[in-house]
Amino acid sequence: MLAKNLTTSVGSGRKSYASNIFGYKIVDSLSATPVRSRSVREQTYRLLRRQLVTGQFRPGQRLTEQFLAGRLGVSRTPIREALHKLELEGLVIAAGARGFQVPDDSLEDMNELFEIRAVLEGHALACLAATITAEALDELRALVVQAEQACGTEDLDRVFALNTRFHDLLSGLIAGSRPRLHGLIEDMRHYVLRYRENTLVHLGGARRSIAGHKKILLALDLGDTQLCERIMRAHVREAREDTPLPGGPAAR
Repeated sequence: MLAKNLTTSVGSGRKSYASNIFGYKIVDSLSATPVRSRSVREQTYRLLRRQLVTGQFRPGQRLTEQFLAGRLGVSRTPIREALHKLELEGLVIAAGARGFQVPDDSLEDMNELFEIRAVLEGHALACLAATITAEALDELRALVVQAEQACGTEDLDRVFALNTRFHDLLSGLIAGSRPRLHGLIEDMRHYVLRYRENTLVHLGGARRSIAGHKKILLALDLGDTQLCERIMRAHVREAREDTPLPGGPAAR
């Protein structure tokens, strides 16, 4: 987890500025309790990575060390190291002397992300089939009921929020027993939500998503691991079919 405060020393002078992004306050100033440089580098990398996967930068946007250092309130050294790590992950690409830039979205990228998510979440649901509690199932059912009600009044922002909470709950249920799987799923969901938010603004996509959640509940009720995996994979792939292509018209 990122620390709430990131503090570094800057030479022998005093420089202080702060930026609040996703609730994390990053401060660059002299401190009585300086943070080790390794911690600064790691936290800078993690925060920049989070901003990239949650779509806070435009596809094709140029990312310079100077711009990012000012945005995050740290020196250019941890920014430079973070960018090179993120390049290896494919989250940024080199742009020659101009530094780095955010990759343009492509159909191939989107298909790959959804397919990885389908495999991960299908396996996770199969793992939950034998361990999920009645209380957790009741919570999931309540979210589906609320989403149906919101869909009935065409409150699609609420449908999107409730559908996200449904998957949040499923992901949280796996976190304790399989933390690495949970981490991978969360990374993929952050990527995919950049596309999905444009899907559930249409009634057809919202209704199909709710129907998919009902099938997931049925599979969990039956406790059938293979069925759970198949249902979840089909649900994620159906979401992919409802998702507009990068740069294309929205789904209807």
